[in-house]
Amino acid sequence: MTKKEDLRARLRISAKQLEAVNELLLDPKSRVIQEFLAVVAKYGTPEEINAKAAEAGKLENLLARLEKEKSPYLDEVKWLLAQRDARAFISVAEYRKSVLGDQASKMKFKDRFAVTLEISAAQYFPWVIEEAKQAIARRELMPGRFIRVRKMKEQEADHGDILAFSAAMQVMGASFVETLDTKGTDGSNVHLGGPETITGYFGGIGQPNDYPLKWVDEFLYYYTNYGIRQVLNINPGTVFLGYLLRKLGIQNEFKISVFMGNDNPYAALWTLLAAKLFSAKDGSCPLIGFNLSNSVNNRTIEIIAEVRKKLGFEDIVRIEHHITETYKSIVRQPYNRREELVQLADHVANIAAKHEGSEIETEKGREHPSDIFDYFREKKEIEASGEMPALLRNYLDKHDSVNLTARALTEKGLSFKAAPLLHHR
Repeated sequence: MTKKEDLRARLRISAKQLEAVNELLLDPKSRVIQEFLAVVAKYGTPEEINAKAAEAGKLENLLARLEKEKSPYLDEVKWLLAQRDARAFISVAEYRKSVLGDQASKMKFKDRFAVTLEISAAQYFPWVIEEAKQAIARRELMPGRFIRVRKMKEQEADHGDILAFSAAMQVMGASFVETLDTKGTDGSNVHLGGPETITGYFGGIGQPNDYPLKWVDEFLYYYTNYGIRQVLNINPGTVFLGYLLRKLGIQNEFKISVFMGNDNPYAALWTLLAAKLFSAKDGSCPLIGFNLSNSVNNRTIEIIAEVRKKLGFEDIVRIEHHITETYKSIVRQPYNRREELVQLADHVANIAAKHEGSEIETEKGREHPSDIFDYFREKKEIEASGEMPALLRNYLDKHDSVNLTARALTEKGLSFKAAPLLHHR
């Protein structure tokens, strides 16, 4: 045995060490677990919880609730459904021909490595309708994945926005992620206080004290009442409890946020090892989207993909990476990773190209360029300021960037995943 092999052998986790973990988890006197289980029990058994969620999330039930609320959004959902059924949206084959001409029919695209087209943040349901109208008129693609950062309670109170958005995603066959209200930005994290506490922000958004339990409570509320399954995760504590929910049998899913700062293979290794350790009986885990830090390079992504595959998660855990970012308040500009994505997209499976901003020259030309801080503004304040049209313009600029990415992939014979029920037919 070589010295290197001897060192590697020392890394084996013993059955005794694993048993110590089980003893903690199964100890009825363990407050850290008992308090978590008490929150879950408020909503019933895992089977009852899943049944409530499945019923709440059915398209016909979402539409019925919109009708009962006399929501102005109901007709727009029906319009989207009608456009889908009329095949008003460009198909993938038609799109490829529009880019490549007759050469498209002769090319063999790498569908196994198809890149999910992702957009963020789709704050308001009407924006999706405007995006769809543009996509039809210009023969463009709708994203296959949508991220929202709007306050949940505000969505709930906004004429059924939360219902309409969920219904629209089902109509398109797209996946989507919501961001729960339970987080340290509400004043609970003493490190967050503007410029006066700038170094405090190094510790992240935070979920202090009992906030992970509140996060579970909030998730189960929206899961059972609206069928919302995927939520954003910003803290190690809530990531862990997300794993435990699936371990119990609850069909939850979550996406780890870029704000968690996973910027190296070892941070990802730790996260994925925990996912494996607490995976469900069927081998699944709730970590459905893993948004890496904007600082990662292609080599890091490739190594993380190797770890993911070794642990059996290649088809489950989507690696999500920002191709563009908001022009203001989050990264140094210029920031655009499209060329690097194209280099990855022929050999790294199950990745998403996230578009949080637009093209640099487009942003420079806007009176109000995209800004991450806009995500945290209330709708009434935005409308009072008269800036809602500018924010819609920012969103549609991101849509344009989504389509530029699709074009770049297509030109290289690479594949993408747009809204499945609109384009992949």
